[in-house]
Amino acid sequence: MIAIGGCIGTGLFMASGEAIHSAGPGGALLAYAAIGLMVYFLMTSLGEMATYLPVAGSFSTYASRFVDPSLGFALGWNYWFNWVITVAADISIAALVVSYWEPLQFLPHWGWSLLFLALIIGLNMLSVRVYGESEFWFAIIKVITVVVFLAVGVLTIFGILGGEYVGFKNLTVGDAPFLGDGFTGQFLTALGVFLIAGFSFQGTELIGVAAGESEDPQKNIPKAIKQVFWRILIFYILAIAVIGLLIPYTSPQLLGADVNEIAKSPFTLVFEKAGWVFAAAVMNAVILTSILSAGNSGMYASTRMLYAMGKDGLAYKAFARTNVSGNPLLSLALTSVIVLAIFGLEMGNEQAYQYIIAASGLTGFIAWLGIALSHYRFRRAYVAQGRDLNQLVYRAKWFPFGPILALVLCVLVIIGQDTDLILHGEVDWNAITITYMGVPIFLGFYLYHKLRYKTRLIALKDVNLSQDHH
Repeated sequence: MIAIGGCIGTGLFMASGEAIHSAGPGGALLAYAAIGLMVYFLMTSLGEMATYLPVAGSFSTYASRFVDPSLGFALGWNYWFNWVITVAADISIAALVVSYWEPLQFLPHWGWSLLFLALIIGLNMLSVRVYGESEFWFAIIKVITVVVFLAVGVLTIFGILGGEYVGFKNLTVGDAPFLGDGFTGQFLTALGVFLIAGFSFQGTELIGVAAGESEDPQKNIPKAIKQVFWRILIFYILAIAVIGLLIPYTSPQLLGADVNEIAKSPFTLVFEKAGWVFAAAVMNAVILTSILSAGNSGMYASTRMLYAMGKDGLAYKAFARTNVSGNPLLSLALTSVIVLAIFGLEMGNEQAYQYIIAASGLTGFIAWLGIALSHYRFRRAYVAQGRDLNQLVYRAKWFPFGPILALVLCVLVIIGQDTDLILHGEVDWNAITITYMGVPIFLGFYLYHKLRYKTRLIALKDVNLSQDHH
């Protein structure tokens, strides 16, 4: 449930509209399907490592052990930074969503944001059991909503609800093709949407972080991974198809066309089309719980990452301290302070939402790159040290095709972010800074550690494959 809940969130409920608006329903489906496939391979890679060595630091620990300690350091801090940004974005979007209900406009936006931040910190201060329980219920609400949405959507397409038969007419609007218009290169338009799709799928790798605190990871992680992929695929691909069929992608109501209509998620629009007047308010409440759940997961992930880095010597040892119920409160405190600082920066800027999504979108892809690389090296070292692959509790299929495909796709997406630059050679430094912000931050962490500790790539025969967690 944590993995499903982690990736059904603002990406699906809010950003999917922007994706369909930019690339047309065809381009959006293409982008989500490609990223979905990549995420599947990444999940199997992560699953193989997490069942072998379940630790809270997950891929930061794996990269340090199987590739190079500097890579582990950079990945850990990068991932921490990614979730800090995401939590800051979530609390500000949550405030916008609340403003949908007029009686609740008595508090200014920032007031609601601070209230939500306090709630998230509160849930994370209690034992990990409370976090798990709250995430479970948050995830259930989201799953039920998506299932109801798909049912209502299909009935509306065929005119059983909402009166008129919609069919496939919205796939082409006027002369505009199925793949959207605007750019000369439709492939590049879809590539631009890869980042939105990537942002939507982020959170699936939380399985790796939660593995360190889960019961019987050898049995439960492979199970979670097998189910999660299909559920995500069904939820995302079908939801995009339904939205694409019911709402013309040229409609200014899709987010990205007009940011002031943020309370109008494509989900709300579809329910309204079906004639459910009450639906908008219900959908808004669901979106609110889902955003808070994403924030809750983000706070958990970043706190655990900081704790694990403290344990692995990649951050101050103090961050590895836990209280009686095993909760790393110092890590939580620092993470919360930084979330607050980023939220403060965001307050003064209207475009902040796009900036933040872009900054955290790319850091997520970098984390995925790290997973693919770590798995490739783990499997090679495992074989090089003469171990028997049949002894692995869970084995990723199609090795080495999976990690290599994930590597190539990640690099392609990271490079292809600035479509204007590639297509027209237009250099907009502001846009480039926003788009590629994650890369120099990651390289900065990497080079700092490299120069300070003079680490090098670990030879395959020297890779530490012991299943000791320290």
